[in-house]
Amino acid sequence: MSKKKKVIILATMFVLLVVTGYLNIVLNNKNGVVETGGTVTTGNFFTTYRTDRQSVRDEEIAYYDAIIANATNSAEAKQTAEAKKTQLVEQMEMELVTEGLIKAQGFEDVVVTSSTNCINVIIKAGELTSAEVARIVSVVKEQSGVALDNIKIIPVE
Repeated sequence: MSKKKKVIILATMFVLLVVTGYLNIVLNNKNGVVETGGTVTTGNFFTTYRTDRQSVRDEEIAYYDAIIANATNSAEAKQTAEAKKTQLVEQMEMELVTEGLIKAQGFEDVVVTSSTNCINVIIKAGELTSAEVARIVSVVKEQSGVALDNIKIIPVE
């Protein structure tokens, strides 16, 4: 098997591992709350989620950097790693800007996650009015270009 195929297989396996970890966290924490000592709290959810997300992304960037820096990898493998790294950085920037713009509208805390043509907005709020949802959707569409059908807003108390 060629090195190019090996690199592509390893990159795919790594991405699947990250997605599996993310889904595990989300599915085990369906309501966006963290259980601590018998009490349910969302206070730490946003901080914990951001920390976990940053750790995973740091690992992804380090992985891509290793592929790029390895002299034995093909030029095509290096270009693929560079493209994926650039895509990841752009995704991170879009999420950060979107979170900031939503917070600027008066919401206490928010986490934005994105994947291929899908955006999830987890927002610290009891219930959202239709006007608030419209403002959030407007910001997300403007920053990401994702269609309304692919935007999911999840309020958590």
